[in-house]
Amino acid sequence: MNMLLAGLLSALFAVVCLGEWHLLALPLVEAVLVVAIAVVLFPNVTNGRRAFAAVAALLSAALWWLQPDAAPDALIRAAGNAGMIGAYFCALATLQYAAGLDPSVTKAGRFLASQPPGRRYLSLTFGSQLYSNLLGYGAVTLLGSLASANAQQETNPEIRYHRRRRMLLAIHRGFCSVLTWSPLTFSTAVILSFYPALSWFDLALPGIGSSVIIAGTGWALDTVFKPKLTTAAPPREVQGTWALMMPMVWLFLILAALVATLYSLFDVRIVAVVMIVVPALSVAWMATQRGAGSPPLWRTCMTFLAQVLPGYKGELMLLMSAGYIGAVAAPLMAPYLGAGAMPQIPPWLMLIGLVWLVPLLGQIGANPLLSVALIISLLPAPETLGASATAIGVALICGWALCGMTSPFTANTVLVARLGEVPARKVGLGWNGPYALITGGLLSLWVVAVWAITG
Repeated sequence: MNMLLAGLLSALFAVVCLGEWHLLALPLVEAVLVVAIAVVLFPNVTNGRRAFAAVAALLSAALWWLQPDAAPDALIRAAGNAGMIGAYFCALATLQYAAGLDPSVTKAGRFLASQPPGRRYLSLTFGSQLYSNLLGYGAVTLLGSLASANAQQETNPEIRYHRRRRMLLAIHRGFCSVLTWSPLTFSTAVILSFYPALSWFDLALPGIGSSVIIAGTGWALDTVFKPKLTTAAPPREVQGTWALMMPMVWLFLILAALVATLYSLFDVRIVAVVMIVVPALSVAWMATQRGAGSPPLWRTCMTFLAQVLPGYKGELMLLMSAGYIGAVAAPLMAPYLGAGAMPQIPPWLMLIGLVWLVPLLGQIGANPLLSVALIISLLPAPETLGASATAIGVALICGWALCGMTSPFTANTVLVARLGEVPARKVGLGWNGPYALITGGLLSLWVVAVWAITG
């Protein structure tokens, strides 16, 4: 199964790249590959992942039955959306794999986790933002594991609980703050794919403002409402210096410079640039780690393709199915929704509603990728709503970030809960609930400000 899946994913990656770079469009081939990948994945994933695939199949059949004339084009577009998401995931996975081979990544993470209380939250938030750009939600796994191991060394159970909780929250919120602007996140990729006229720069500039609100509010609340301990925490030795962070900083700067430069030079989507730059930089990173006794570079790459990439089968099924469902469900629902109802809502109120709708759907298990794809597909054109595509994109991406903090079903919340040894709902609504309400209010005001500026 592994070799077959690796071959299909490699072919999908090549086809999507050719299309994204306007070299050769093969929508039918892409659709066939998406179906083949789903068929291979289906017997090898959990029942929860199979449910997503089953829903996708049922919706496809319903669309073909109810709208036979429109179904072929709609299904091919939905398959193209799923294919882009799958290929994009494969590209990002290469960077996570390369990072896992470099011991300096773990050393830098251990340094961040060993910071004293006065600067630990900010350090871990900064580190989580940096790592999240390079490792995706793997940053939560790596930094969270190191933070938990650091807290576990504390013998006082009261201090241990609060230290671990505060460190995990800093990492969790730092990760979510990156979702609002980074081109290496699915949130940005999905929104830009639905609004082709919207450039990454249009979304990134206000997205950085959203990121500052998310990270800054977390730090402020942690500082103001720090727990009062019955016993003072003993001083701990910091493991290393800030010099340990420099390899990661340089890698991020190189990655950002390459992506921004190529995106400025070529008339392609940011997804196309990321899908070329990230794998190339990952291979270069792996090449710099060669030492005595290391396997050849080609063998390391083959290990990724044949062993590591198929290991993401659950994530691939979930993300590709969610992207497909969001695209194929919209034409089924559109006839039953009042087309004239949405424009009657004041634009600023509609935008605030979008900020809160995504996290609310997350509470009932809706993946934010599915929610956002479905919402955008159902929304009328931005000009009919009285809001720019930028304002709508910022509102939805803020909602995506809030969903990542509060939904007990998202991967990062589940990871934090496991590391914190508490239920996922306690992390989402207990630890993050009051913070999310305050942050959501500030983000709502920010989105209205973006609308006032961009129209």
